[in-house]
Amino acid sequence: MSYYIDFFENKTGKRAPKDAEKLDVLFDAISRDKMLPPRGQQAVDLGFTAHTLNDSSEDPIIYNYYQWILKNFFKDKSIRELGSQLIGMSFVSANIFETNLPQPITLNPWQIERMYGFKLMNQKAIVIENNGVFIWLHKLHPKWPLINQSGNDFNESYNELLKNLVDKQGLKLTYLGDLDSDGIRIADHLSKVLNTELFGIQTPTRTFNWLIRFGKTDKKRTRKIYIQNEVLNQEMESINTLGKFVEQEQLIAEYEVLINQWLKK
Repeated sequence: MSYYIDFFENKTGKRAPKDAEKLDVLFDAISRDKMLPPRGQQAVDLGFTAHTLNDSSEDPIIYNYYQWILKNFFKDKSIRELGSQLIGMSFVSANIFETNLPQPITLNPWQIERMYGFKLMNQKAIVIENNGVFIWLHKLHPKWPLINQSGNDFNESYNELLKNLVDKQGLKLTYLGDLDSDGIRIADHLSKVLNTELFGIQTPTRTFNWLIRFGKTDKKRTRKIYIQNEVLNQEMESINTLGKFVEQEQLIAEYEVLINQWLKK
């Protein structure tokens, strides 16, 4: 029996929820003061969806159990985890612009125009939809050229800087995002803004393979939506037909191999 479950049941007089034992690995890591990835990554590594530990509506029973253990078992303990609050009106990137500032760097809309023509550190970069995945990949591979997309699909300043990097400075990009309806919508919007090849890694064949291997069922997240980009339209068709979605956090091990290969081409 789990020590944490015993603690919960003895203190509350209630039965621990189904799948509560999955959290033992995370709680053990907290006990050892281990540096944890962003919370979405923690959840996916445990077999849950990315928002389970952040959003009380995703899986209320597990969320409430998780919060109860944090507040009662670890009530006086500082938890070491990487934050992922990078979204907004900023342009967040790592190893793109040649500067001696610590990476990653964050540019606000008033700084972005001044970066046009700024010397680049690399001629390739990976655009990451999810800010938690962005910061986790940067932690794992601090020299990789990464651009954080999250929350910026309708940010004009952000999009104009990306266009300048592609059109004027020849930066080659590849895009990685959640394989669900919203993720494909975001990718489609960016593909229209940039009008360049973005899916050298996230191909229809790989998407189908990932959906078969890692896919989770959810009608809402796999609803069919209109997509203009032909590559993404094929991916949307697979998502809708299979009725399955995959979150970026599930693909870290896949990304590590494929990004490394893409950067070396």
